[in-house]
Amino acid sequence: MKQLMLGNEAVARGLYEAGCSFVSSYPGTPSTEITEAIAKYPEVYAEWAPNEKVAMEAAFGASVAGRRSFCGMKHVGLNVAADPLFTISYTGVNAGMIIGVADDAGMHSSQNEQDSRHYARAAKIPMLEPSDSAEALEFTKLAYEISEKFDTPVLIKMCTRVSHSQSVVATGDRVEVLKEYEKDIPKYVMMPGNAKRRHPVVEARTRALVEYAETASVNRIESGESRQIGIITSSTSYQYVKEVFGNTYPVLKLGLIWPMPEKKICDFAASVDKLIVIEELDGFIESHCKNLGLACEGKEKFPCIDELSQNAVADAMGKTHESGIKLGEVIPARPPVMCAGCPHRGLFYTLKKNKLTVLGDIGCYTLGAVAPLAAVDTVICMGASVSGLHGFSKSQQGAMDNRTVAVIGDSTFMHSGITGLVNMAYNESNATVIIVDNSITGMTGHQQNPTTGFNLKGDPCAKIDLETLCRAVGIRRVRVIDPYDLAQCDEVIKEELAANEPSVIISRRPCALLKYVKHKKPLKVDADKCVGCKACMKIGCPAISIIDGKAKVDETQCVGCGVCEQLCKLGALKEV
Repeated sequence: MKQLMLGNEAVARGLYEAGCSFVSSYPGTPSTEITEAIAKYPEVYAEWAPNEKVAMEAAFGASVAGRRSFCGMKHVGLNVAADPLFTISYTGVNAGMIIGVADDAGMHSSQNEQDSRHYARAAKIPMLEPSDSAEALEFTKLAYEISEKFDTPVLIKMCTRVSHSQSVVATGDRVEVLKEYEKDIPKYVMMPGNAKRRHPVVEARTRALVEYAETASVNRIESGESRQIGIITSSTSYQYVKEVFGNTYPVLKLGLIWPMPEKKICDFAASVDKLIVIEELDGFIESHCKNLGLACEGKEKFPCIDELSQNAVADAMGKTHESGIKLGEVIPARPPVMCAGCPHRGLFYTLKKNKLTVLGDIGCYTLGAVAPLAAVDTVICMGASVSGLHGFSKSQQGAMDNRTVAVIGDSTFMHSGITGLVNMAYNESNATVIIVDNSITGMTGHQQNPTTGFNLKGDPCAKIDLETLCRAVGIRRVRVIDPYDLAQCDEVIKEELAANEPSVIISRRPCALLKYVKHKKPLKVDADKCVGCKACMKIGCPAISIIDGKAKVDETQCVGCGVCEQLCKLGALKEV
């Protein structure tokens, strides 16, 4: 049966058909939909883990138990899971294990551009890289075969364009795979003596995988009309090459991106006059070719920054791409902003009003750095706000204690903020952490987390109580505020900053976009009272604008949160 599927949905379908029984992931754009899609298959157990390291370790446990498993994450999530990744490479697997990673070239929703192919080489683990939804399904099934044949976890690398584009896939039936668990201390217990004996196994496996890569069907040569140029490419870059050049030049399309074949690449290079490597981000394939002693061009033509496109490939090759579309005029910049009624807005307004230094974190609340609020000073990675606050406070020797806070979301706090808070309590950091609890994982599309009381499937489950948790790790001062109440925010923040011990403020109000949240009636501007002072504009709410010198509220966006009403000293903003 043929269906139109997103790349991520196709990976999920591949997991289902290959008999995957266990999935554990942490949501991260552009990988999230893989786990959301696989959760719809009742034959597969699927969960959201607190972070990517936990997800990978859980998937490894399922593999050892004899069930095919999967864990999914975005590229920066693989950094979090790198610790088990490198050691699982040594232990190998029992039943097949796949690690899904989705890169975000162009940084559509990420804090860096990271090329995950380097992890495959560094950890000495095979990596498959599909270029469309059909390959996403087939490569996923193949990955389990490789995993069990070569006793290794397998990485499947997606990217934003492949994850979020649709193409036709042919679906099949599910197979059931169950292997027996056998106790094997030398294989699975990685203390130094055993690890030393496993390392040669990894090296021998890599050599065997190189031999496999020479004849693997996923590494294919497509003939061309002219031998003047030969192109080596992979993933979405392959699609751009074919759209621009069609069958003009021969193409070596690599699906197994690590380890790469050697003889196949050398033979291909010998068959053309000039070798060009077209790939996104780093010159990964190009470096491999040059290490083989081949003369080739790559990154001098195609930058290691941002996504490629049909037009970018055509331009770099000096060709006009007739079917490529370019906009005739520049589109005005439209920076992202927090939604109307976002519970974080009142908090950030208060932090800015008090001229505080704010160490931020990863989530939709990162938008507190955007004008007009501009209230966030740093954003690095998940959990870094809390750890960074401790270092900032200690290095200032108390000089900034009453003027510096960390802001972190509820899901991010459970992901990796809790350990930073333990460090603050243990090492007696006199600083204040604000947990912005919007009752959901907001930035990636409303996924549940350990603080919401519901699991991936929406079933009730244990709910982590943030107040109790913070007290349990040694924080005595824990306060809860409503970010819609500006006076309360201001009062509590000042009190906690003045305290001579670490403290936590939980800013609690559900995300305004949650379906179960009941909104008040929208506000309306009394034009007779409005003097156009623009005080209501200081919070950057997209529902408020100035027209003909007067404030105006877009009633289709306004949720009646009342934050702007508290800013208007003339009483010009009232509920309809």
